[in-house]
Amino acid sequence: MATQEWARGHVPELTVLLSAVSLALVFGAVLRMIPAGVLPRSEALLVLVPHLNAVISLAAIGTILSGVRAIRRGEVARHRVRMLASFGLFAAFLLLYLYRVTIVGPSDFPGPETVRTYLYLPFLAVHISLAVLCVPFVFYALLSAGTHPISELPETNHRWAGRIAATLWLVSFSMGLVIYALLYHVY
Repeated sequence: MATQEWARGHVPELTVLLSAVSLALVFGAVLRMIPAGVLPRSEALLVLVPHLNAVISLAAIGTILSGVRAIRRGEVARHRVRMLASFGLFAAFLLLYLYRVTIVGPSDFPGPETVRTYLYLPFLAVHISLAVLCVPFVFYALLSAGTHPISELPETNHRWAGRIAATLWLVSFSMGLVIYALLYHVY
C-alpha cells in the first residue's frame, strides 16, 4: 500500500522514467547498440514476427476502440479491461519487435527507390514519431488509473492523457499495418 501511495504522488516522474527506459530499448535495438548474441536466435520466430505483430496490431486497434466505446458508455470496468489488454498487446508487440530488430536489424524496403523515398520513408517517419510520442501518454494514463481510485480520476489528467494516448495509438498501429503491407505484401 505504501508503494501505491508513493507512486500516486510520483506519476509524472514514473511516466518519464518508464518512457525513457522503453524508448532507450527501442532505439538501442534499432541503432544496433544491443548485442544480438544476448538473445537466442530462432529463424522460425524471426520470420513470424512481422506477421504476428500485424495480428497483434489489429487486435490492439480492436481493444482500443472497444475501450473508448466502453468509457463513452460509462462502462468503467470494461474500459479498464480493454485498455489493460491494449497495453498487454502493445507490450507483446514491442517485445517481438525488439527481439527481431536486435537480431536482424530494421527491415529494408524492397520496393522501388522512388516509392521508398517519397512514400515509404515519410510515412515511416510519421509512424515512428507518433509511436514515440504516444509512449508517455500511455504510461501516464495507465499510472494515473492504477494509482488512483476511480472517484479521484476526474481530478487527474487521466482523461486528457488517455484521449491523446488512444488517438496516437490508433493512428500509429494503423500506420504500422500499412508499413507491414508495403514491406511484406505489396513489394
